[in-house]
Amino acid sequence: MSSTFKSIWRNHNCRWGVIILLPIFFVGLAGVYLTPYDPIRQNLNQVLQAPSWQHLCGTDFYGRDLFSRLIYGSRITIGLALCATFLAIFGGTLVGLMAGFLRGWTDRIIMRTVDIFMGFPRFFAVLLIAGICRTSFGSTVIVLTLFSWMETARLVRAETLAIRESLYVKSAIALGLSHGRIARTYILPNLLGIVITSATLLVGTLIIIESSLSFLGLGTQEPSASWGTILSQGRLDPIGAWWIATISGLLIVITVIGFNLLGDGLKQLRDESKL
Repeated sequence: MSSTFKSIWRNHNCRWGVIILLPIFFVGLAGVYLTPYDPIRQNLNQVLQAPSWQHLCGTDFYGRDLFSRLIYGSRITIGLALCATFLAIFGGTLVGLMAGFLRGWTDRIIMRTVDIFMGFPRFFAVLLIAGICRTSFGSTVIVLTLFSWMETARLVRAETLAIRESLYVKSAIALGLSHGRIARTYILPNLLGIVITSATLLVGTLIIIESSLSFLGLGTQEPSASWGTILSQGRLDPIGAWWIATISGLLIVITVIGFNLLGDGLKQLRDESKL
């Protein structure tokens, strides 16, 4: 285990990804102790205050402290992305494992289903469903999950087909072990690297999609805060209240870059057979 962490830290992309993401996660988790302001409490006497020592990131159109809202918004934006990623990776891994291991008609049916889902423009399909459904944390997670599992399923299927041809798996089949035991004991552990890599890259994509939904008013709703809703508010006066859109937009970009760097680094390590 320690050698794995050392390999991750030695990788340039992984190291920078960790350096970027650790402070964001720390501030998001410990943010309630870092600011004395209520993120939804309005103070009309301090509307559109520029960044200062009193309000590190300024205030918004309702006098709410932007730093507090960004901290709480990180929990919603990243939390939504992580929940949807977990469900999408779990479902994609299960579907891909079944297709690659059972093969035959099971494989054909599953992969044609994957092709159908991948044929829809994901963002527009998510927009359509989000616009029809009642917006909530759970519904947003379900919508994001519904169109995010297919890439993982294809990757896991391809890897499973290769592992299934290995000698130890054929020996287990010849010994009469059940399909469930073979998949759980001999195949699934060897899929861990590709699953972790796929999950890390998917989080960044889902952060962008969730922020886009909130920006368009189809995600998190006021007075709750997500980075997308804060970014949407900043468009009302992008010059006079530049700090609203600028800071929230930078946070989205930096966080996505951090996850992408970590995912690219993990992919490099997997290709080098170090992970």
